[in-house]
Amino acid sequence: MTDRVIPIGVLFSSTGSYSVIGREGHEGAMTAIAEVNASDLFDFTFEAVAADPACRAEQYAVLANRMLGQDRCRHIIGCQTSWSRKELLPVLERHQGLLWYSVPYEGFESHDRVIYSGACPNQNVVPLFAQILPHYGKRAFLLGSNYIWGWEMNRIARELLAAEDGAVLGERYVALGDVEIDHLIAEICDTRPDFIFNNLIGDSSYAFLRALRRLGEADPAFSADVMPVLSCNLTEAELPIIGKAAEGVISTASYFESAAYPKNREFVQRMHALRGRSRGVSAMFTGPYQAVWALAQAIQTCGSPDPDIVRDILPTLPLPTPVGDLTIDRSTQHATLTPFIGVVESAEALGDVKAGFRMLNPQARRLAPDPYLVNLNAERQERDFAAPMRSGKEPDEPGRSFLRVVK
Repeated sequence: MTDRVIPIGVLFSSTGSYSVIGREGHEGAMTAIAEVNASDLFDFTFEAVAADPACRAEQYAVLANRMLGQDRCRHIIGCQTSWSRKELLPVLERHQGLLWYSVPYEGFESHDRVIYSGACPNQNVVPLFAQILPHYGKRAFLLGSNYIWGWEMNRIARELLAAEDGAVLGERYVALGDVEIDHLIAEICDTRPDFIFNNLIGDSSYAFLRALRRLGEADPAFSADVMPVLSCNLTEAELPIIGKAAEGVISTASYFESAAYPKNREFVQRMHALRGRSRGVSAMFTGPYQAVWALAQAIQTCGSPDPDIVRDILPTLPLPTPVGDLTIDRSTQHATLTPFIGVVESAEALGDVKAGFRMLNPQARRLAPDPYLVNLNAERQERDFAAPMRSGKEPDEPGRSFLRVVK
């Protein structure tokens, strides 16, 4: 056992309006820390310095300042929202720390104090729209929590739709944690979109999906088979909370428990043994888990936890982790990821003990990060429309280029 102990911050909200995904992130990081500490691959151990900002954006900076200052952390694994990430940037600059940000986000950022191991736009919203729009139509209703994630994801959606001569029938926002959504349901009833792009998070999203489910039960024109909800952040972690209202939602993630790739079955079995069979393994868990393993390998290779040394060596390293290899792009500090797309199905439909995702693009390929969408066009963005869609519809104009130019 080594005497060398390296403190690292673990900063996720375990309480508050989006605490379900916060607890997943916390558990993912803590599980990986325990595995690293038990491994004989490393000549050090991690000491977790954990804190709960309780979904209050201003608390992230306060707690990060303490971690990087008095607690002597050099690295922080954490943050669930872009709001909280933005709050941390001045703190990271002041202390020259490094944030490992592992959730999907809206892109248009590349900061030298952040490693972005979650999906950016060309790895989430772009492949999602490319897969789904030809089968369901191009008339969208856009929803978002009232902060940068909702604003920017819907802005990108508008541009993708405009490139295909689509239409936005409504764009509405609610405050984080707000569950008063009857006005959204009423407007959707009036406009009758082809699909809904849902960028609400936490309690707001759960309330909306439950209300939409009731609407679909009353009028089949609003059922998930006819008018699906698309998401870039719904994962297995939230399905037990939402219940049947989640069925039919089509979501994209860089990891799904049901994805068939090397070593995933063994990893899922280990996590089920650790956490219980009824709990799904989600991207919100595996993102921080993978980040901790990558950080440990970088420190072992360069012999130092110094953030600048770690950051500079990351792009040169193979970073195999129990969830799959991680590759960091030097120019953007974002990860190469696979944009899996899945539809939520019931436990009965899956023959399982819990609801989960059926893959719509099981042969998805890894995509290099393009956070500013500078390379996005029909030739550079590879797509796969071969998977059968829930609607059974044929794609519109299959020979037509899907995406043209996005700012």
